[in-house]
Amino acid sequence: MQFKKLSLLIPVLFVLLTGYSQSSIAIRCGQVLNVQTGKLLSQQVILVKNQRIVSVVPANQFTEKPDTVIDLSNYTILPGLIDCHTHVLLQGDITSEDYDAQILKESIAYRTIRAVNSCRQSLLNGFTTIRDLGTEGAGYADVDLKKAINREEIPGPHMQVATLAINTTGHYAIKSSEYASELTMPKGVQEITGADEARRATRQQIERGADWIKIYADRGYYQLPNGTFRSLPNFTTDEIMAVGDETLRSRKKLASHAITRDGILASIQAGAASIEHGFGMDDECMQLMAAKKIFWVPTIYVNEYVAEGRAAAGNSINLLFAKGEKALFEKALKAGVPIAYGTDIGGYDWKLPQARDFSLLVSYGMSPLQAIQTATTNAAELLGLSNSAGAIQPGFWADLIAVKGNPLENIQLLEKVAFVMKGGKVYKSATNTQ
Repeated sequence: MQFKKLSLLIPVLFVLLTGYSQSSIAIRCGQVLNVQTGKLLSQQVILVKNQRIVSVVPANQFTEKPDTVIDLSNYTILPGLIDCHTHVLLQGDITSEDYDAQILKESIAYRTIRAVNSCRQSLLNGFTTIRDLGTEGAGYADVDLKKAINREEIPGPHMQVATLAINTTGHYAIKSSEYASELTMPKGVQEITGADEARRATRQQIERGADWIKIYADRGYYQLPNGTFRSLPNFTTDEIMAVGDETLRSRKKLASHAITRDGILASIQAGAASIEHGFGMDDECMQLMAAKKIFWVPTIYVNEYVAEGRAAAGNSINLLFAKGEKALFEKALKAGVPIAYGTDIGGYDWKLPQARDFSLLVSYGMSPLQAIQTATTNAAELLGLSNSAGAIQPGFWADLIAVKGNPLENIQLLEKVAFVMKGGKVYKSATNTQ
């Protein structure tokens, strides 16, 4: 008898201890975008319960009696967006001086405080999931930010994190040769030399909470007379293969900052799941990425953002990349390279639109639907979230955004998100609840 009474109390205790709620929310939608098909469904009701979507039905067929009703009947509803390349612990670095100032003059604690605002801003921008690709000298602060978000101690997106990132000795900022030789300068990555150190670094980062391993595969970019681009590879074959092997052994994925074929082909051989930036890739890279279903995260806007400033500081390579980016993108799209949305925000100021790349994707040849899919279904596939995020359907996270108008007609509407819900909780409200 006592056991029976205790079993009846368990659900009540669980609610009191965890804050878990059985309350339901009905969202009355003007239109719902099915991102898989491109169809706009009018006058729908989305029922949310326990942080997930329960149903999506026409309003005239909705018979539930929810605890709360949110009226978005003048808005178009989309799944929460996914940004596959962010840096919440950076606040913009056009030049190496901008970068060095953050790493050398701001403590990790101060940078983490600023990153709390970056996480909040990303969520308010409509990005309910992000993959943060490296703390750039801020240790494992991304793991703690993710933890704080998951515990609802701070607002922010679902996060997948890459912690320190990996490069080889002497091949990444901060350059010690630019400072007094008596100083041992901090680094924006974990440096390794040799396959054993590569394995150790990979294991250490995974043990400390890395969801992804991120490498910097090449450097020293230059253009040949025939217009193609080359670079210096950072890793020996043994080193990069050791990183890739340890990553896959631990059932994690490898993301590679790789700009030209020199870094991209080595990364593909090592098992990279995504190529970041890829501004100087060639036809062979595209063919392999399409065949192996390796995602390209093109980060177009950040290249345009930094190009003029870096040219003024003496390095015009980003201007050269920008001149050929549209033609490169068109070829990659035609070749069938899978593309996932990524901004590299943090590389540019968090006050600027995180959704700016959508307009560029469309101007470079994608339809508005294809552009939206890069940040929904495609991005969810890359992050292993195809059963939880990137679409509006029963069982998925209740991650929803709303815009005023039709984004299939005006993609810039995604820069003006009016409503944000993550996990059934409203973080940005466009209307009153009943």
